[in-house]
Amino acid sequence: MTKTLLASALALALAAGAHAQTTLNVRDADVRAFIADAAKVTGRTFIIDSRVQGKVTVVTDRPLSRSQYFEVFLSTLRANNLVAVPTANGALRIQPIDNAAQQPSRIGASGANRNSFVTEIVRLRAVDAQSAVETVRPLVSAQGSVTANRGGNSLVIVDFADNIRRIREVLGRIDNDNASTRVVSLRNASAREIATALQGLVGAGAGGAAAGGGAGATPTSVVAVEGSNAVVLRGDPSTVSRLSQVAADLDLKAKNGTEIKVVFLENADAEQLLPVLQQLVGQTPDQPSSQQLSRTNFGSTSTNGSTSTPANAAPQGPSAPASVPGANGGTGQPALTAAGGRTAAVVTRFIGANAIVIAAPGDIQRQLAEVVRQLDTRREQVLIEAIVAEVSDSTVNRLGAQFLLGNLSGGAFAASTFSNSAPNILQIAGAIGARELATTTTTINGQNVVTGTDTTVSNQLAQSAITSILGSSGGFGGFGGKIGDTIFGAIINAVKSDTASNLLQVPHIIAPDNQEAHSLVGQEIPVTTGQALSSNFDNAFRTTQRENVGIGLDVRPQVNSSGTVKVNIHLQVSSIAGPVSSDNSDLILNKREVETTLTLDDGAIGVIGGLLSDEERRTIEKIPLLGDIPVVGNLFKSRAKSRAKTNLMIFIRPTILRTREDSRRVAEQRYGYLRLQQGLQDPTAEPSIDELVRDYLGAAAPIPSAPVPGNIQDPRVAVPVVTNSTSKVRVKR
Repeated sequence: MTKTLLASALALALAAGAHAQTTLNVRDADVRAFIADAAKVTGRTFIIDSRVQGKVTVVTDRPLSRSQYFEVFLSTLRANNLVAVPTANGALRIQPIDNAAQQPSRIGASGANRNSFVTEIVRLRAVDAQSAVETVRPLVSAQGSVTANRGGNSLVIVDFADNIRRIREVLGRIDNDNASTRVVSLRNASAREIATALQGLVGAGAGGAAAGGGAGATPTSVVAVEGSNAVVLRGDPSTVSRLSQVAADLDLKAKNGTEIKVVFLENADAEQLLPVLQQLVGQTPDQPSSQQLSRTNFGSTSTNGSTSTPANAAPQGPSAPASVPGANGGTGQPALTAAGGRTAAVVTRFIGANAIVIAAPGDIQRQLAEVVRQLDTRREQVLIEAIVAEVSDSTVNRLGAQFLLGNLSGGAFAASTFSNSAPNILQIAGAIGARELATTTTTINGQNVVTGTDTTVSNQLAQSAITSILGSSGGFGGFGGKIGDTIFGAIINAVKSDTASNLLQVPHIIAPDNQEAHSLVGQEIPVTTGQALSSNFDNAFRTTQRENVGIGLDVRPQVNSSGTVKVNIHLQVSSIAGPVSSDNSDLILNKREVETTLTLDDGAIGVIGGLLSDEERRTIEKIPLLGDIPVVGNLFKSRAKSRAKTNLMIFIRPTILRTREDSRRVAEQRYGYLRLQQGLQDPTAEPSIDELVRDYLGAAAPIPSAPVPGNIQDPRVAVPVVTNSTSKVRVKR
């Protein structure tokens, strides 16, 4: 029966082909057959999904044109939970309506049939995309979807074409910029203060209709423009009008307000900031206190006996306004002038609270307060780490021979001795000879008997000989004897010494941006500058001065806007080398000193300077002619060879500490390293530094629980392990 009805409907359609009218009357027909008949009538191509199943019923009471037939066909599919999705080549894909929004479809609802499932992109001008999604979501069908593209401020809608047209009309009515913009210029009050007050009013009434002008009103925003001292308002016209009137009233009341204002500083120093403000208003700058002039004069008295003025003494009174040469481009006029040409402004400070006191008209107060606000900012800190690395190696070789030949009866003698040979053969021979000469002998009964000795001179020469022997180094050997009245002797000595040293020192200091910092770890030693005897030549008078010996570091970092650090650095490493000689007690000081300025990236290691030296010295002492004889001549000469190699390098690493977390990481690293060293000495006992921090400072130790990644954190972190009140240290790598 179904086939008969379809055949009859097709026959009627063919019969009415000349008039392009078709009567559609189908009852419980297979949907696939219904789609096939529609393809013949409309001449369109349909792609049927495998999930399309079911029966359809359509009854019309009059003939339909081809376009009307196609519209009824699409409505029938939609009523049976099917949808026709246009494809790129003009065909229609028939599929269930479920999950149709995730399937490919044609973009653009214009020109599409109202029952077609399409994708539309709606661009917004005034309304936020996220807010628009909340508005149109209830209008989208259950099978469609709507998403917000925040980057392009647009909506992506997938739905039936007729529903998309309805949504577009709704968006067209609400997507209008009805906000009003107004600029309120201020003459007396500060734009920042007025903007803060207005923002408080907007925030207080945000929950009701008063601040926003109604439930659907545009949000109001307030922006302070400090350059022109104005406030910009944007939002609902009625709200903008009310806020602008409030701003004008506040500006008018500020004109009649007090002319004395106290500005408390948080980061800047009032003593350094005061001269800048005084020059701006044409006031003679106050002289810096003794504390600012010299660090060493703090709390001391002057050399002439008069007590210096303390830095915290109260000023005698405000300085009279005056013109400052060089202020305002060198014209001698104040840089800031009140409305009406008034220049009566006085700026002073209260040291006890680190505050600036401004006595001036309202507009001058506002300008000075703005200058203070921009200068009173937290300054970055810089961790300066310097590495002094010195590796040196020295080698000394000496070989020498000495001989002595003499005749006791005739008094003639010959000897060879050299300055770099030890022990000295002449000192030894002198001690022996003096001992022989100091002994008095008498012949009794044919025998020589010692009757007396004079040991004064012999003891002195013996002490000199012993000192020469004890001062020798290396190996030496010799022989001596007497044949008749002839005495002879010889000493051969050889020495080789190797000295290697490895010096590593890492001084570090934290300094604020563009401020000097000084560090010294060492000793003060006395250095003789003069010596004199009294008029009776019995009381020696010596004058000395103190010299710092150790590691001294002076830096002044400057953080640039590009993130680099300009460092002015003076580094000195000194030590005591010893006395000049055995008979001169003055000290010799070793010094490594560098003073320079360089620019480095944050956390980068740079080299300041260094020294690479290789010195070799050869010394030959010999007796003329005899020392030139081959082979035998070596007995009449002394050789010495020394070589010294020094590798000295100085490195520096600046690290910017911008936040409190950066400073905390540095403290944790240093504290953890020191705690680790104490823990390694006695792992069973709690580090003493923990006891000091806990008991004396009453604070928690700055130890991280785990390594923190970054350019400041040391990869070796000391982690505490506490068991039964006993702290151990474990190193995480």
